[in-house]
Amino acid sequence: MKFEAHLTSEQLQNYVAKVFGAGYRVEGIARLHGGAQKVVYKIDCTNGFSCVLYVWDLSQNYFKEDILNEPAFQQSYGGGLFAMNNRYLRQRGIRTPELYDMNRDRDWHAFDYALVEYVHGQKAQAYFQEETTVRHELFQRVGDMLSEMHAIERDVYGAADYSGSNDKPCYELQREHAKMSLEYASRHMVSVRDNYSRLLDKLDELEAAIQPRSHYGLIHGELGPDHILVDDQLQPYLIDIEGAGYFDIEHEHSFLGIRFGEYYRYLENNNLDTNRMAFYRYCHHLSLTSGGLKLLHRNFPDQSFAKGLADYHSRCAFEWKA
Repeated sequence: MKFEAHLTSEQLQNYVAKVFGAGYRVEGIARLHGGAQKVVYKIDCTNGFSCVLYVWDLSQNYFKEDILNEPAFQQSYGGGLFAMNNRYLRQRGIRTPELYDMNRDRDWHAFDYALVEYVHGQKAQAYFQEETTVRHELFQRVGDMLSEMHAIERDVYGAADYSGSNDKPCYELQREHAKMSLEYASRHMVSVRDNYSRLLDKLDELEAAIQPRSHYGLIHGELGPDHILVDDQLQPYLIDIEGAGYFDIEHEHSFLGIRFGEYYRYLENNNLDTNRMAFYRYCHHLSLTSGGLKLLHRNFPDQSFAKGLADYHSRCAFEWKA
């Protein structure tokens, strides 16, 4: 049987047999849509087993230009980071699909690829419309898992394997990123260009209110309801974990507030720094404005989504209220 994938049918079968054994025969493969950072396929075998093939093909990444220009310290893309964070999270009891095998040989292909556990279920966003008891149970579990993860701390920020020191506060890095996002948006949106100075002044004002700290929690880095899989036992699993690391947990919570909306109430933490929350939320609005425009310009399949993303978050920045 022929498969349309990054690997030929023969390469895929050999890879599956090498990892799981000769009794695993591939009978079908289907591309799972929705990701902007890596290509994902579901693999079904004749013995009823299913798994997932992840492919980190930079040529099919909608943020290729940003990744190539990103400082090594801040990178959040690639099979190496996925393997490290998968091991790091699972060792600390944070649920994420098991990594069966990672191939980084680059012998036949110019990309990393891996076989990963297939979680039978839906993404957390499907439970927004679920009946109250089930929704409450699930999001309470998500909240508990995040509380446990954020409580894992150390005194330097950065990737899980980073062992150096920090020469500037982490929020300064976020400000630099937000400023680049604002500059990009100002080149493509008249409304942003006309309000550039006002938006930049607000960014400076919010940053100035932050007091330094020397402890950081373990965060996912881009956690929306589409980055949580829920199995048939109502257990949540974190996915797209390449950007996980240590940072201000307010960075995560401000993003959760945007992505989960009214359901963020299940995830709230009452011990957060309000100045950091305001600063990071504003940064997210600028970043998502720029991100939506980049998807729009780089032929992301859902163009209406990309435009809506940029328009909505630019309005949030214009109408900012902490």
